[in-house]
Amino acid sequence: MHVKVKMNKSAIRTLSQAQITALEQTAKAVKTDVMAANVIPFDEGTLQNESTMIDTSRSKRGHAAISSDTPYARRLYFHPEYNFHKDKNPHAQGRWYDPWINGRKKDLAIKAFRAIYKRLTGV
Repeated sequence: MHVKVKMNKSAIRTLSQAQITALEQTAKAVKTDVMAANVIPFDEGTLQNESTMIDTSRSKRGHAAISSDTPYARRLYFHPEYNFHKDKNPHAQGRWYDPWINGRKKDLAIKAFRAIYKRLTGV
């Protein structure tokens, strides 16, 4: 028996690009959800509004990151014992990404990616 397979390279490229776009949009969705949850310590808003960004420079390799570039971000993140002001962000805390990593919102990124990919591709 002889089988001939012809690959639709155009469709494969389209689906591959949709994966990259869905990954980048998923990172934006997670960041938006984190901001809406008011969990990032907030004094003047620099950490949350100006210094927290999405890095998509490696999205073609399947990696996107949300990071903050202030010198104090690491200290605040890894010290949940600090007494954070809650007047501007009522749920401010250390380790603010934990609910999205291994807590009650851990499925948000997966569900968002699936929905975005389906919207982009129809698959």
